[in-house]
Amino acid sequence: MVDFVIFFTVGVLFVIGAFVASWLIAPHKPSAAKLSTYECGEEPVGGSWIQFNPRYYLFALAFVIFDVEILFLAPTLLVMRSFGFVAFIEIFIFLFILILGLSYIWRKGALEWM
Repeated sequence: MVDFVIFFTVGVLFVIGAFVASWLIAPHKPSAAKLSTYECGEEPVGGSWIQFNPRYYLFALAFVIFDVEILFLAPTLLVMRSFGFVAFIEIFIFLFILILGLSYIWRKGALEWM
């Protein structure tokens, strides 16, 4: 228990120290150029509080989910031979679940652009 308290205290102090050091070291000279919205070197047009279609977020979320799942699948495929037939079946179950998820979001229209 004592170790936990020590590690927790050191962690909290480290985070607070980083914030304080950043506040002390950073320059504090705001200008109109620094306070403007940065748009890849382009002058911003319109306000920054525009509404996006939620389909963009759903599409991005689906991409991230499937990207991470494939990332987890790659190491499994590399060591599949050492695990034998059980790993082979588990990979097919995993791919079946991925295909079910893809068909679900496709059926719901999350992949359709307007």
